[in-house]
Amino acid sequence: MTDKFRHLGSGETKYEYQVNPDLLETFDNPHPDRDYRVTFTTSELTSLCPITGQPDFYRLTITYIPDRRCLESKSLKLYLFSYRQSGMFAEDMANRILDDLVEICRPRWMELESEMNPRGGIGLTVRVEHKAHEI
Repeated sequence: MTDKFRHLGSGETKYEYQVNPDLLETFDNPHPDRDYRVTFTTSELTSLCPITGQPDFYRLTITYIPDRRCLESKSLKLYLFSYRQSGMFAEDMANRILDDLVEICRPRWMELESEMNPRGGIGLTVRVEHKAHEI
């Protein structure tokens, strides 16, 4: 099954430093007849402040109900890593990630919560949601 993936099981990990949604991969949902939730979490998402160039660190939670396709986790990790050198505000980043994930896997429902580590004493959380239909 891993022969279908470019990243998983390749024996080589190549990191990109510009946002690249083409890194994302999916696989057939083994239970398309059932609504079930999949959750990914990471504390390793970073980007740069577009004004100061300082790094911003995030805890990201992605929860979705797959339809026909599921997200492959290693490709997701590589995609998120590609934000590392990108300068963008948290609001833009959360919406862009959601749009890219929805585009690749067409979930029934997806929510993304991006929680930026406090800087200057203020934390920031952005929550965005996609609904293909009422669940």
